[in-house]
Amino acid sequence: MTLSSHLETGTQRAGRYKAAHAALEDGEAPGVAAWATVAKGCLEALGELPEGANLGFVYATEALADDLGSIVTFLRERSGIARWVGTVGLGVVASGIEYYDRPALSMLVTALPEDAFRAFAPVSAAPGEGGLQAFAAAHGDWIARHRPILGVVHGDPRNPAVIDIVEGLAATTSAFLVGGLTASQGEMPQVAGDVADGGVSGVLLSSEQMVVSGLSQGCTPIGESYVITEVDGPQGVVKSLDDRPAVEVLREAVGELLARDLRRIGGYIFAALPIPGSDTGDYLVRDLIGLDLERGWLQIGAEFKVGDRLRFCRRDHQTARADLKRMLEDLRERAGGAPRGALYFSCVARGRHLFGPQSEELKLIRETFGDMPLTGFFANGEICNNRLYGYTGVLTLLL
Repeated sequence: MTLSSHLETGTQRAGRYKAAHAALEDGEAPGVAAWATVAKGCLEALGELPEGANLGFVYATEALADDLGSIVTFLRERSGIARWVGTVGLGVVASGIEYYDRPALSMLVTALPEDAFRAFAPVSAAPGEGGLQAFAAAHGDWIARHRPILGVVHGDPRNPAVIDIVEGLAATTSAFLVGGLTASQGEMPQVAGDVADGGVSGVLLSSEQMVVSGLSQGCTPIGESYVITEVDGPQGVVKSLDDRPAVEVLREAVGELLARDLRRIGGYIFAALPIPGSDTGDYLVRDLIGLDLERGWLQIGAEFKVGDRLRFCRRDHQTARADLKRMLEDLRERAGGAPRGALYFSCVARGRHLFGPQSEELKLIRETFGDMPLTGFFANGEICNNRLYGYTGVLTLLL
């Protein structure tokens, strides 16, 4: 059986950016290791590299998580590109297509001035080696000289300090961060030079690189914004909102039909945490993870204190599609021309679960911007600027 009978492949090119993807066909079993078949197919689809190519982004489905180190070694040796960054997702994306539940790779390569980017190994919360102090010591001079405009970062969801690390990296670099948390039911490797895990890693791009980024929430706020008036903060238990039992307020916000049986709100109704000082009404979406109907308490996947504000939101196909189209039109206006490449990081709960099984989410992006070089993955939490979001899509256009 020939190689092409095992693989689905594709390639896109735009100047100094070029992207490719490859996946085993459903039900096919190659005669050699799956990772080798897919990696070889991806490089063959990539073809001739941009002149001076020196940086690559690579994303693998979880079926290849154990083999990511072998994949990166193979890519280095065969492409001549020494520096790669990336991670593993429950799915990977390319221009107009999404891959799940099978071995698949998506990559984007580029040629940048040698000193115009800086890859960095995972940063942990611990001070000293591996912490933000060590990061600043290693990269501070480069940051001061190049004033990075963008950081593409990948985090380990098992690290309880990942939110603090993201905030610390944004403050230390003054860069706009985009990316996501590794998503896998097994190993959770990241690529940042070598393969590692445990913290937040990635690459900084200097201010010579022009970019625009946008975020699509995929949710619609409902009801009012309430003040938390009684809480068990570390446990995420909200006891009262506006001095009323929290469940009573929730029933009022979701409407009479859903209020009759709150068991039906799972996967549809979420908590929305307004971001103080946002001039766009931005908010963080967090899960409702428990209801105490007798006492009227809510448990939410976040920490709170009295005086914080909270509202509720709903997520469905129509609102997600409308908000994605809004973001895409906004980015098209801000880009002022055809982008040369793109990175897209979307929530594992979006994609086929929210938009449908035929890659509709990525097709909407292609309908707006054409068949541009694009790579990315479905993440366990999405990073935009200095925050960790959920249920969002983050698109960055490389101009």
